[in-house]
Amino acid sequence: MAKPAPNFLVIVADDLGFSDCGCFGSEIQTPNIDAISAESNAIRFTNYHVAAACSPTRSMLMTGTDHHIAGLGELAEFTRSSAAHQGQPGHEGYLNERVVALPELLKDGGYHTMMSGKWHLGLKPQHHPIQRGFVKSFALLPGCANHYGYEPQYDDPDVEPHRFFETATRALHVENDKFVKELPEDFYSSDAYASKMISYLSERTAEEKSKPFFAYLPFSAPHWPLQAPKEVVEKYKGLYHDGPDELRLKRLQRLKDMGLVDKDVQPHPVVRCEGEPQKWKDMPPDVREKSARAMEVYAAMVDRMDWNIGKVIDYLKETGEYDNTFVLFMSDNGAEGASYEALPILGDEVMAHIAKYYNNSLDNIGRKDSFVWYGSQWAQAATAPSRLFKMYSTEGGCRVPLIVKPPVSRTETPRSTPGSVTNAYCTVMDIVPTFLELAGLKHPGTSYKGREIAPVRGISWGPFLKAIASSDPAAIGSLKIHRDEYTTGFEVGGSGALRRGDWKIVFVPAPRGPQKWELFNVKEDPGETKDLRESEPALFDEMMKLWEEYKKDVGVIGVAGEYAVAIQGQKPSTDDEFDDPYGWIKFMGRPERVPEHLKHVVPV
Repeated sequence: MAKPAPNFLVIVADDLGFSDCGCFGSEIQTPNIDAISAESNAIRFTNYHVAAACSPTRSMLMTGTDHHIAGLGELAEFTRSSAAHQGQPGHEGYLNERVVALPELLKDGGYHTMMSGKWHLGLKPQHHPIQRGFVKSFALLPGCANHYGYEPQYDDPDVEPHRFFETATRALHVENDKFVKELPEDFYSSDAYASKMISYLSERTAEEKSKPFFAYLPFSAPHWPLQAPKEVVEKYKGLYHDGPDELRLKRLQRLKDMGLVDKDVQPHPVVRCEGEPQKWKDMPPDVREKSARAMEVYAAMVDRMDWNIGKVIDYLKETGEYDNTFVLFMSDNGAEGASYEALPILGDEVMAHIAKYYNNSLDNIGRKDSFVWYGSQWAQAATAPSRLFKMYSTEGGCRVPLIVKPPVSRTETPRSTPGSVTNAYCTVMDIVPTFLELAGLKHPGTSYKGREIAPVRGISWGPFLKAIASSDPAAIGSLKIHRDEYTTGFEVGGSGALRRGDWKIVFVPAPRGPQKWELFNVKEDPGETKDLRESEPALFDEMMKLWEEYKKDVGVIGVAGEYAVAIQGQKPSTDDEFDDPYGWIKFMGRPERVPEHLKHVVPV
């Protein structure tokens, strides 16, 4: 008798750091994620790589190819501020027609497809999830938003909010083919996304239940603005009063104790820049108190996301569908370490807007009318031993937690021991070929429904998963997914990297890096602390040639210094409001608010 096609549940956390879950060394309570990782056939991946920013990663997750090809060469929020990137192929700001999306292929192959959560792959109706293969979808369209759906009452709503906040405030959602006019009063992002997914699952017709399902659950937590229910925040009160450096040491030790990093690993030093808070002990007490509170709220966001994941898992267990469901949990990039208050000029404008329209008093941090992030030092506690964080193509920006629980029917006799751990190198581009193989489907290659498309760049984990299931646990560490000559390029926001085998070249722009290419052996030095460029000149030259080939192949515009400086939230001289959907977020679905001169372009 043929095995039934597996269901797929893909859960994505937004800006979650490498050690932010209990099963990856965190003090944050994530019992449901931990339970998935402890299943006898589950695997924790410690060498899984994504792009260093959210929509680029999501485009690769959906297509199996490089984000510079798929339309999200950069965050659309960055591209709208960069004259060098605007109008360039692969930088359209939405999932383009050069790719086919996984839900399209699964739907064609007989799957029932659903999503609930953050989309971030296009704002216009022709780019919504329902146009890319999802039968049911409840989607947050921009890259971030108020988690309670709150918007301040602006003095001048025709021109406010400030350009930086245009893409970071309104919780603009679409359900199927209709903009959501009003969110419920009790809306909280993580609660809403899990509840909607459960409703989509529970309301399937008999015909839909006869099909395997693909359920995509991308949370917008714990992305800033940091907001969480007060009762959850209370669980973490006082836990972070010793500061981020102390947290970093504790997380590192737990990672070592759990065997998730080598005991003799050399962590990258914490990078601090001018204008950012310096050593914890040197901060005024009130600044420390607010910073610790922001971290408490961050922890509560992760906690609440985990609670909601548990609700979805419980539903699948109640219906008997869990065992045949391939569950995948991942983060879309490294922890978010931006300190927007430190940006020249823009930082003052951002902070003035927050002071005018939000209440960031200590007791109010985390509530719907607060607006905070936690900054670079807490982020580096979560990415250690790696270097830096989101928006840098370092290990801290691209190496993220991944948990996979294959269907029971797809594995050999389950082991009695807890889940496995692998350090095999792999990337988000591997997910499409893996799912297609498990579903018994094939990727169409270079043509889909009469249009030319990009082929996948990843490879299936099918053989690897079979090998893990049948291997002695002691031998799992030697199993690989990619051959040593497999090459992967990375670039986001002018920070580039290229990896082949254990070797990696990295470009980190100033002021957080040397503004030049470096060479590392990331197997021996995962913290990227010892630049071997001078001692391995031939290898460095060879890697740079591979970078130039990659850059040309996928359409990378360049690394920092090769194009004019672009700062998210600033307006380039070439900006055209008639062709800038991210400037329309405050008007979309609100016909009564659309200015007369934009009525012919803004979708409502």
